[in-house]
Amino acid sequence: MAQASSATRRILVLNGPNLGQLEFRPADVYGTQSWTEIAAQISEQAQRLQLTVSFAQADGEGELIGILQRARASQDAVVINPGGLSHTSVALRDAIEAFSKPVIEVHLSNVGAREPFRHPAITGGAASGVISGFGAFGYRLALVAVAELLAAQRA
Repeated sequence: MAQASSATRRILVLNGPNLGQLEFRPADVYGTQSWTEIAAQISEQAQRLQLTVSFAQADGEGELIGILQRARASQDAVVINPGGLSHTSVALRDAIEAFSKPVIEVHLSNVGAREPFRHPAITGGAASGVISGFGAFGYRLALVAVAELLAAQRA
């Protein structure tokens, strides 16, 4: 997990299967930006919001769950794009629920407008909120939501 800014509230941006390979995915669904470009935009937004952001990605369900479990001790919130696991993984849903801090789920595409098998979002039900269909901008929206949730906790 690489450090991207130096503020006090720590946010993990966690991506699931295939999201490290955006350049090979259909551009009409996932956009044309590389993950490096998206991460730079996320880092800029985090700096504006005075958040410290780190990044992790895993293609395996168990590895993703392990990262999330370890993050509980060091992160104040998580922005997660579980990819296809959002439709299939009860175990990942349980790990999100056990995180017990703000979790915002992000999807680049509008999963509700895609194939019917993508409509049930198992993991989204355990998240604080879900942002879907705004492309890479969804990650920046998620940081705004996290900042608001964390500010409300302080009040």
